Amino acid sequence: MSKIICGVDVSQQWLDIHVLPDAIEGRFGNDAAGIAALAQLCLSHGVELVAMEASGGYERRAYALLWQAGVACGLANAHRVRLYAGSMGFKEKTDRLDARMIAAFADASGLVAQPLASAAQARLSHLVARLCQVTGDLTVQKQRLHTAADGEMRASIEEVASLLKRQSRHLEGEIASLIDDDPLWSRLDGALRSLKGVASRTVARLMAELPEIGLISNKAIAKLAGLAPMAKDSGKHAGRRSIHGGRAGPRSVLYLVAAITARYDPHLAAFHQRLQLAGKPKMVIRIALARKLLVILNAKARDARKEFANAA
Repeated sequence: MSKIICGVDVSQQWLDIHVLPDAIEGRFGNDAAGIAALAQLCLSHGVELVAMEASGGYERRAYALLWQAGVACGLANAHRVRLYAGSMGFKEKTDRLDARMIAAFADASGLVAQPLASAAQARLSHLVARLCQVTGDLTVQKQRLHTAADGEMRASIEEVASLLKRQSRHLEGEIASLIDDDPLWSRLDGALRSLKGVASRTVARLMAELPEIGLISNKAIAKLAGLAPMAKDSGKHAGRRSIHGGRAGPRSVLYLVAAITARYDPHLAAFHQRLQLAGKPKMVIRIALARKLLVILNAKARDARKEFANAA
């Protein structure tokens, strides 16, 4: 045990905790008073890291208030925690046991604290998430319109679609203003959109859902987006490599944009042609193109960040 870690299992009403190495257990309400009491316990016991899983948003208030109280927090991948618990022989599942496993996993994996996003970053993430929801809803309404035969039903669908279109335009404007008002984001936006086929909505998605772009290596960014094929080799056997995990949102966007960009960018077009001539399956080509595009965008973002820092 390298440091004192508090594992927190989050539910809508409760925060179940387990502090290692002292095996302190407890339950606090998932409200302002309960979180304040948890923060006091962590500070009094010298807790260096509070680890919790993403729980559909129920963890956000505790995460924010603990950071504000001076307690460092980090988010653990729930699937990896469950695999870790199974590897340790724990097949059962209770709130107390989950808190204990989260703490143990955080220690074993070297989980690091992840500071709160800035207010601007949080707002961008919320606006982009809402825009994605509205766009999805609009697509559904358009599909329903194609099959609607009754005039009254069509009018109702068109009314809802009109509202969604207005909301979409409003959200796009808010996002554009937010990016334009930030000097670094504005520079990143220009750098990324310099590649033909990359639109402002794509840049907004990447900046909201992949804010590490331009800050980490090409291999790391590809793995973060789930576009890095994982090795499956053992002895003389070389298994088929496939992608696994990562952030689904940015990955889905990159799949679509890479196919468009490959029509205009000569390097991507040549790369696409080489893969086709080599007889690679369509899905392999799709993944490879998306990864290639991400690497290009990561390099552009890295250069833009350097230029911004030097100009400051």
